[in-house]
Amino acid sequence: MKSIITIFLTVLLFWSCSEKTKDYVTVSGKISNPNKLNEIVISNRAGYSKEIKVKKDGSFSDTLNIEEGIYRFYDGIEMGSIFLKNNNNTSFTLDTKNFDETLKFEGDDADKSNFIVSSNLIQEKFLTEEIFNSNQKEFVEIFEALENAYQALKDQYPLIDTDYFEIQDQSFQSMKKAYTNYFEEKIEMRKLFAKGTLSPTFSNYENYSGGKTSLKDFNGKFVYIDVWATWCGPCKAEIPSLKKLGLKYKTKNIEFISISVDDARRSGTMEKAHESWRNMVKNKQLTGTQLITGNGWNTDFIKNYKINAIPRFILIDPKGNIIDADAPRPSSKRLNELLNDLGV
Repeated sequence: MKSIITIFLTVLLFWSCSEKTKDYVTVSGKISNPNKLNEIVISNRAGYSKEIKVKKDGSFSDTLNIEEGIYRFYDGIEMGSIFLKNNNNTSFTLDTKNFDETLKFEGDDADKSNFIVSSNLIQEKFLTEEIFNSNQKEFVEIFEALENAYQALKDQYPLIDTDYFEIQDQSFQSMKKAYTNYFEEKIEMRKLFAKGTLSPTFSNYENYSGGKTSLKDFNGKFVYIDVWATWCGPCKAEIPSLKKLGLKYKTKNIEFISISVDDARRSGTMEKAHESWRNMVKNKQLTGTQLITGNGWNTDFIKNYKINAIPRFILIDPKGNIIDADAPRPSSKRLNELLNDLGV
């Protein structure tokens, strides 16, 4: 009997010793309607990055040696967050046609990734573009409702440890601070650039089509200005919508003007910045009036409008007066509604 017990304990000890902790995480899953790149990229802010090939049927699988934490994955169009830890098996599925709503994680620590997905969906529900058109009281009420929904969501994940929630709470508060700061800037902007006041002007900006162009050249027309740069992702994301607007209002009394603030800080030299601008206008077949300041952000028009982030959109009436110093984006339904209300 003792020999049987001894053998059993020996086998158990051998089995326990053979169960070594893996120094990698296995990431797998399936993507419906994958993009043409047929890959996803997993990365973090510390500089880690790895491409994972996606098969024709949308499935993928790979191993990653990583530091525990929250990573981003990018399918070439949209981005999501994923919690990764060595020795885990993590998988997820999604449909690119309905990215956030279909993203679902399974496997080890899946709750941590699914919590982020649910939290993002809640934020999307409350933090619409309209929040920046609200007054102070409405802004506070929106964030109170969002925080209540966020706390209720945490209660749905009882197995997640408090340390992880502390990290998520810090992220939430950072997001709230960023929104609050931007909202306060918008309030100040409304005071500084009230509707009906004379717009700051620009003169002799280089025109891609040739010659120099000034704001006064468009007196008698509505003017919609897009301040952008070739390196700005959100700026480039608005290009398709801006093109559609140009076509829709082609015969109307409105001019669509894009002003590039490309400069040496990003490109190395002003000559390279200028070259990048001309190449993108040509390669992307950008429409409307395409201008460049010639001195990046350091021009009176940019300074007078207190532009410190892009893209920035400005709408001016035919008399040169401000309609909206921080106008809706081309992709926003509000812009079409605004232009229709103005009788453009």
